[in-house]
Amino acid sequence: MIVTLIVICEVGFWVLLAAGLATRYLLKMPRTGAALLLCEPLLEVLLLVVTAMDLKNGADPSWRHGLAAVYIGFTVGHGHRTVKWLDGHAAHRFGGAPPPPKPPRYGMARARYEGAIWLGTVVAAAVASGLLLLAIWYVGSDGNTEGLRSTIFAVWRAAGIHGLIALSYAIWPKKAPEGESSKVESPKGESPSGVSAVSARDPEHVADFLVRGPRKDEEQIR
Repeated sequence: MIVTLIVICEVGFWVLLAAGLATRYLLKMPRTGAALLLCEPLLEVLLLVVTAMDLKNGADPSWRHGLAAVYIGFTVGHGHRTVKWLDGHAAHRFGGAPPPPKPPRYGMARARYEGAIWLGTVVAAAVASGLLLLAIWYVGSDGNTEGLRSTIFAVWRAAGIHGLIALSYAIWPKKAPEGESSKVESPKGESPSGVSAVSARDPEHVADFLVRGPRKDEEQIR
């Protein structure tokens, strides 16, 4: 029953996400779409309540209950990132918004990005562990809680492995290819050489200081 409910919650997560984004951008009803997206946490609450009721009715704690806690923790730690990513692409595709920025690929910027994702995994592990500890306390010393304790160990082992992978990007930062590393970042609207990158098709719409006109001494000679 618990595993079936986890599958239902996962399917419901994507159904609500698709319905919320479609309502927000295709039907032009942003408030209704936001309300549908805010219903996402209710699925985790439902799973938590059913899991607690299953334990209360005398079910032996097993990996199924541990999996429910891990699923809830993962949704808390990484669910918002998934929603934000898809919302950005939907806003670009259907709402006329600019394309969402791509994650960094090189250097310490990539290391910070990977570190932020790892923090989400730490949050997921903390939430799952908290729920499992509550379940162990709820069952008491009379029940067999070995499966729940082993799940806590597995969760933090996975978080540790993820942390080592994220740390490797800071210790051995990935270098950009020569063609990309030679590019110099410059203020918006200007090229690295300082020449305006604004289109010259409509020069009357360009500010005077961006247009390189002849110097005054040249005008006097003419």
